[in-house]
Amino acid sequence: MGQAAVTISVITPSYNQGEFLGRTLASVASQSHPAHEHLVFDGGSSDATLDVLRLAGAGVNWVSRPDRGQADAVNQGLLAASGDVIGWINSDDIYYPGTLARVAGAFERHPELDVLYGKADHIDIHDQAFEAYPTSFWDPQLLRHTCFICQPALFFRRRVIEQVGLLDSDLHYCMDYNYWLRLADAGCRFSYLPYKLAGSRLYATNKTLQDRVAVHREIAEMFKRYYGNVPLRWVYAYAHYRTAAHINRDRNPLRYKFGIYLQTMLNQWRWNQRLGLSALLQLRRDSRAHAQLQAPASS
Repeated sequence: MGQAAVTISVITPSYNQGEFLGRTLASVASQSHPAHEHLVFDGGSSDATLDVLRLAGAGVNWVSRPDRGQADAVNQGLLAASGDVIGWINSDDIYYPGTLARVAGAFERHPELDVLYGKADHIDIHDQAFEAYPTSFWDPQLLRHTCFICQPALFFRRRVIEQVGLLDSDLHYCMDYNYWLRLADAGCRFSYLPYKLAGSRLYATNKTLQDRVAVHREIAEMFKRYYGNVPLRWVYAYAHYRTAAHINRDRNPLRYKFGIYLQTMLNQWRWNQRLGLSALLQLRRDSRAHAQLQAPASS
């Protein structure tokens, strides 16, 4: 008897994304390796979402009711999922053709593997890729300094939920990044698949883009709560976006630069209880480090 095919449960948290949700559902339904189940947990949308879901057919299992936010919706899916492997795709993202087949094949070949992630693109409102998501080969130390995993391009075995638990529902922006860190800390075995698996939508009203200061504040405070300190590159990133929110870089370049230095020093003390002088010197040696950082792919 041959080994049974890996089954994949796909979870989609949803709230007022009726404009894009149909494309998300279609990208799952059209996979050559069919999803074992597609579970949509909608937070009580008031737009066209329910019309889209009613037309989705029997291949999509959905509920619509108030929840505590995106992480809570994903957690409901994690508890309900019955597949061997779980994929989580937001209601404005898409899978590329052949993604689930590639993922199932990799998990079938490597039963010891816990987590698999691949390449991805940032896509616009018309599904057109305009830049590659900056993914990287697996490096748990690098993961602490930059989120190089694109959320819809990651899949994990359902068994890791028993080991690691659910998403932190108190997080609103970086719940995915926090979960990847927790999986790594638990010793889960990651592997990088060098194929593009998903498109992560980036547009003006995307919640990650709307308030980068709040995103990076939450990342910093997440590190402080979970690890007791904040990696310097995330301090830089917060300093950059905090300063940019108040000072126009082109009009006031010196004031802008001073603002980043000041914010870096202040927050080194705030989060790490260290004087920021060493951070200031490092920042001067690598003044573009903050610009290379990417926020988690929550949307």
